[in-house]
Amino acid sequence: MILLLLLWQFGVLSLMAVGGANVLLPELQRLVVEQGWMSAPQFAELFALAQAAPGPNVLVVSLIGWHVAGMAGALVSMLGMCLPSSLLSYYVSRWWAERKGSELTQLIARALQPLTVGLVGASACLLLQAANRDAAGWGLSLAVALIAWRRNWNPLWLLLLGGLIGGLGWL
Repeated sequence: MILLLLLWQFGVLSLMAVGGANVLLPELQRLVVEQGWMSAPQFAELFALAQAAPGPNVLVVSLIGWHVAGMAGALVSMLGMCLPSSLLSYYVSRWWAERKGSELTQLIARALQPLTVGLVGASACLLLQAANRDAAGWGLSLAVALIAWRRNWNPLWLLLLGGLIGGLGWL
């Protein structure tokens, strides 16, 4: 039963992934916490682990599935997350290619930009709230955001910096 629930929940979510899997983080976190599958800090930890791993951002889904129902949960969760959106993308891309440059496709593209930016911003707020438990954590998050904004550093350097600060016990 839990596998069918995972398949259904991630299948529905996959159809809302305008701009990639990261835009789903607020809804994904709400879902897994409401279901009692994990706490908000556990979700933030799994998301961080998925981001540190090589590969697509959607890996967090497999980690959630693994946490809930082992290897079968990981596979079913990824199937639910990838199959519906892949089928939709295939058919929409064919439709889009036939109408490329039309007034309608230009309008849709302009309309999806602020939607995607808003969803990514909501994801960032959610993760910040789940990961930062004190003023030091918020300070580190602000410092990393400022560095990322002002410098063109590889994000792995920022992860290393945060790991060193945490490892040295400064947080």
